[in-house]
Amino acid sequence: MRHRGLALVCTVLLAGLALFTRGDAAFALSSQLAGERLPPVRLPGIVLVGGGALISLVATIAGRRWSPLVGLASLVVGFIGWAAADAAVPFQIPTQFAGSLAYATPLVLGALGGLLCERSGVVNIAIEGQFLLAGFASVVVASLTDNLVLGLLAGMAAGMTTSALLGWLTIRLAVEQVMAGIAMNLLAAGLTGFWLAQILVADPLRLNASPVLSRWVLAGIAAAAVPLVWLLVFRTKWGLRLRAVGEHPAAAASAGVGVQRVRWQALLAGGLLAGLGGCFFTLATVGQFTRGITAGYGFIALAALIMGRWRPLPTAAAALAFGFVMQLAGQVQSLGTPINSQLLLLLPYLVTLVAVAGIVGKVRAPAASGQNYPN
Repeated sequence: MRHRGLALVCTVLLAGLALFTRGDAAFALSSQLAGERLPPVRLPGIVLVGGGALISLVATIAGRRWSPLVGLASLVVGFIGWAAADAAVPFQIPTQFAGSLAYATPLVLGALGGLLCERSGVVNIAIEGQFLLAGFASVVVASLTDNLVLGLLAGMAAGMTTSALLGWLTIRLAVEQVMAGIAMNLLAAGLTGFWLAQILVADPLRLNASPVLSRWVLAGIAAAAVPLVWLLVFRTKWGLRLRAVGEHPAAAASAGVGVQRVRWQALLAGGLLAGLGGCFFTLATVGQFTRGITAGYGFIALAALIMGRWRPLPTAAAALAFGFVMQLAGQVQSLGTPINSQLLLLLPYLVTLVAVAGIVGKVRAPAASGQNYPN
């Protein structure tokens, strides 16, 4: 019944959209900046919406584990068809995919960083705080030195420093891990807000105006990190120790594995990746740090990690799906849909909640995740 529920909701929503779908939906296949553009493809909007409703209905009847995912995918396609139907401008497919990759970049890096931590048995919900501190440090250093490489190094160092503080709380002092992560997020938000108001605002041209890095540099790093983390976790001796420590630390210790040492290593490596993700918000966008610039992306990265069941490839796929929805929210606004723009901005977060509740269901985290191990 649980597998049918979300698919049924998607079917009903698509049936409702079909009642208000008129005209053709146009899809641009070429970038607006391309020298020679291909003619847009036109399809009846009702075909996309009705077809999505039919596929979602079949998934509902099937009631399999994949039914919620098929239902959501059908809803997305149907929603695009409804929004693009009879719109003044075509739906930009190249823009949608390029924007999806850009939005997914920090999510992939943050989620992979969290994966290393949780595979070792340390719950890391401080990804948002790592993003904030890394974004702040990277833009300040890059602004002062006019050097993007130094800015990236500063962001990685900030991410690792945040992880080190989290490790001190959880590994050294045995603080409850979720509470420690919440404290880290609050600390990062407070510190960056205070430093912004007291330091950066005083001299923004010198401290908060860095060069801008091509977003595809970090996107390439994120793409390379996925197979690298997979190889590290599942094809190396260190990865075997990491997984052993995350599943049964006492057994790993009896085999001569240093539980605390492996957890420290995983935390610092995860902090490096999350730090790179934090650099995206400043160095790869406008070269400035603003209050709340990460906009809760750290928590979406955590949701992608859970959806991916703590495995690198499915985690990256979940991050890409969230990136797609984020870009879609902006694209739909340009089509002139009757939906309130503020509601569209909530779309990625609503999808995150629905996906975690309706698709993930009951998942098995690493057995020792969240369990402190005595020094």
